[in-house]
Amino acid sequence: MGTPDFAVASLRALVEGGYRVVGVVTMPDKPMGRHGNTLQSGPVKQYAQQQGIPVLQPEKLKDETFLAELRSLKADLQVVVAFRMLPEAVWKMPPLGTFNLHASLLPQYRGAAPIHWALINGEKETGVTAFFLAHEIDTGHIIRRRRLPIADTDDAGSLHDKLMILGAALVVETVDLLLAGNGRIDTLPQEMLTAAGVELRPAPKILKDTCRIHWQQPAKAVCNFIRGLSPSPAAWTEWIAEGTAPQPMKIFRSELLPEAHTLSPGTVRTDGSTYLDVAATDGFVRLCSVQLAGKRRLDVKEFLNGVRHTALAVR
Repeated sequence: MGTPDFAVASLRALVEGGYRVVGVVTMPDKPMGRHGNTLQSGPVKQYAQQQGIPVLQPEKLKDETFLAELRSLKADLQVVVAFRMLPEAVWKMPPLGTFNLHASLLPQYRGAAPIHWALINGEKETGVTAFFLAHEIDTGHIIRRRRLPIADTDDAGSLHDKLMILGAALVVETVDLLLAGNGRIDTLPQEMLTAAGVELRPAPKILKDTCRIHWQQPAKAVCNFIRGLSPSPAAWTEWIAEGTAPQPMKIFRSELLPEAHTLSPGTVRTDGSTYLDVAATDGFVRLCSVQLAGKRRLDVKEFLNGVRHTALAVR
């Protein structure tokens, strides 16, 4: 059960590993185009159809017709990767249970955007977790976890791809464990990990307002925020230039410049051709790749070559 590219890697690993995948459950096709009259299939559906695997696309997961179709597949085990919350009628259906792959080291970063928030918060390590589903989202007993260091050069895109590969391997490992034990396996309750009093960090859904940069904070925090949202949905600010209205500007890559200054956060420092620095509270953030609304993404030298007005600040 899943929809995006992150889930395709796990499905492919099972198919290429010779496991009998009797069906796929994925989101309904999305309306696309100006009038919404063109439907686009998700990556999981596209791969499943290429492999001749039956596809179910329920609007509602409690719908009796869907439940009957799912039951008719007679699956021994259900695997969930990057999908929505399941009702108990679904996750209790197979005799060997239902497990989920989550892109964090649970119980940390429960929620919809664990990859983004781990980077935003400056974590040095993350990982993937396979766990049995429970009533509360991302709280079920842990089956296995695999750790992954976060490189200083990682952004959300590169970390996504690393965790996708690591997660696919963990899915296959977990399936083997459950098949060998006929569904019975030692697990770790998440409560045992939280009992030590560790402060849990959530990973809520990323919204447009979430992505706005606040320059009144340390420069390193701003850089982590930018890489945590790059390449999508991308951190943004407003570009304020002399004689023009403020324009939304996405920032995809930046560098940290630890340097004392007395400028107000958001003040721009540039030579007009090679560098573009923005003041934070304790240093500067050098912008390296940006995109004004309605324009294409540019490295900062290209961007500055096309700027006709002197920048005053960002906000």
